[in-house]
Amino acid sequence: MIELALNKLQKYYGATMVLDDITFEVQTSEKVGIVGSNGCGKSTLLKIIMGIEDYEHGMMSIKKGVKLGYLEQMPIYPDSFKVIDVLNAAFEKVDKLYKELELLEKQLSSVDESNMERLLNKYSKMQDLYESLGGYEKEEKLSKVCTGLKINDKFKKKLFSQLSGGEKTTIILGKILLQNPDILLLDEPSNHLDLDAMEWLEAYLKEYKGIVIIVSHDRYFLDNVVTKIIEIEDMVSKSYNGNYTAFVKEKERQLKLQMDAFLDQEKKIKAMEKSIAQLRDWGMRGDNSKFFKRAASMQKLLDKIQIINKPVLERESISINANTADRSGDNVVIVKDLCKSYGEKVLLDKTNLLVTNREAVALIGANGCGKSTLIKILLGIDEADDGTAFLGSSIKLGYLPQNITFNDENKTILECFREDIVITEGKAREYLAKYMFLGERVFKKVKSLSGGERSRLKLAMLMYSQVNLLILDEPTNHLDIDSREELEDFLKEFKGTLLFVSHDRYFINNIVSRVIELSEGSIISYGGNYEYYKEKSVQLKGSTVIKKAVNENKITKAKKEKISKQTKPRNNECQKLKLEKQIEELDESLKVIEEEINKFCNNYEKVNNLYNEKLELQKSIDRLIEKYLEY
Repeated sequence: MIELALNKLQKYYGATMVLDDITFEVQTSEKVGIVGSNGCGKSTLLKIIMGIEDYEHGMMSIKKGVKLGYLEQMPIYPDSFKVIDVLNAAFEKVDKLYKELELLEKQLSSVDESNMERLLNKYSKMQDLYESLGGYEKEEKLSKVCTGLKINDKFKKKLFSQLSGGEKTTIILGKILLQNPDILLLDEPSNHLDLDAMEWLEAYLKEYKGIVIIVSHDRYFLDNVVTKIIEIEDMVSKSYNGNYTAFVKEKERQLKLQMDAFLDQEKKIKAMEKSIAQLRDWGMRGDNSKFFKRAASMQKLLDKIQIINKPVLERESISINANTADRSGDNVVIVKDLCKSYGEKVLLDKTNLLVTNREAVALIGANGCGKSTLIKILLGIDEADDGTAFLGSSIKLGYLPQNITFNDENKTILECFREDIVITEGKAREYLAKYMFLGERVFKKVKSLSGGERSRLKLAMLMYSQVNLLILDEPTNHLDIDSREELEDFLKEFKGTLLFVSHDRYFINNIVSRVIELSEGSIISYGGNYEYYKEKSVQLKGSTVIKKAVNENKITKAKKEKISKQTKPRNNECQKLKLEKQIEELDESLKVIEEEINKFCNNYEKVNNLYNEKLELQKSIDRLIEKYLEY
């Protein structure tokens, strides 16, 4: 059933048109992704659907009685409101009904027989309504959402007014999910979430019973959640069935067909124009009106042809090129026994890391685990409590922070770019044009730039300098999909070393040769992209559980015999005990190799050999664990 429909919707800001022809339908339970370049009107469209903004022309119809929820709204609460109070506000109607039911229960305990039936009927109806609103599942729902979004008991007691913007967005997301609207409108929902919370949200939205409409630049998120893509391009919407990957393939196919049709039509028009000119020429030479009539008839046919527009195969996006410095030393980033705490919170606990020349490494981990702290210690911004963290020899560093500021926010883009370099205005404007600062845009004040524009300007400044090490903190934040793809293409060609923090799984998959995870103060290395990390981290967690059981020997002989009788024969238990012993022995060998790696971290050749041995040993452990799980 169609629950939301828009037809030829138009929107203006003053005399400027921002949306021209927005036409699409959304069916019950459909999951829809809205994509397009920054500033194309995606967020404006969500506000129109929510009723926050008006539209000038066209039609929008929403099924009667449908409840809408919108993430971007940031309601104002009393200063005394805690996180738990904001979350409980989602159950306002349910809590009101609960109080009314309690009041009726008191009345029923002392009512006379003449009013008993009336009150019982009223109580029964209110109880049915309470149940239909999910009142009995309130605590279960609250626990599920808080666990998924990592809102613990300590965090629930914090004042909402004192939270950061990202934390507030996460809490409001939780509140909206608890409200369970029929149409859920989400504007960049994966922002501010770590990888675990993102994957939980994906699973939650896939099972969500209502409609979900998502504005997002997170391609991995769109691939996992949506079943339809609506693209806004040149103020016009176009719908594609399938997830983001299916949309890209289908769009490429349609553009190719349109280009073929355009070229065929162009060829046909040129042939007709040539024939018309020839007929007129013959008519003039022979003074024959028949030729003029045939030319006029052909001209009418030509005028009736519906012109096929030439498709735009490449849109405006950043065009990055870098002046890579001379080759650095083999060991580029060296971290040894690094320790850092803030009060009782331990972020880094004898952390070790070695990044070698021309590696592309993604640093991942839960929010607040210490990723940015590690980067700041490497850059000399923060000091470690103990241990060492430094960059190797011949390093020319380029750093893109998460929150970008400039020395003088009152300067123009052009002035800011030329601040520390010698370059003519013409050459500077030519270079900035590659980063989409075209024409008069270079005279825009830096303080008025959006997050995406700040990222592009900082990238332009970095790439103009000669660098052989790039350290990036959430580099895809604020970039639209086209610009992310351009950045990916550049980083694939970058001849130096790359270390970056990111939650963009699509970006990680396309760039890295290694993923390192910071967890509980230590770094675990995975020699592959994000998909490899997912696979191996699950195996590693499984092996940790098994090894813990082996080491602690928690399963008593009596329990083993009981399990054996209920499941598999006694000989299977013998095999399991044998495998446990082998896993334990290999685990001890693995610890020895890890100690050797830390000991020889400055010897690149030795570390490389040890690392290969570690990988082979881990594969052997994985094989034994797989056998263990079969019994």
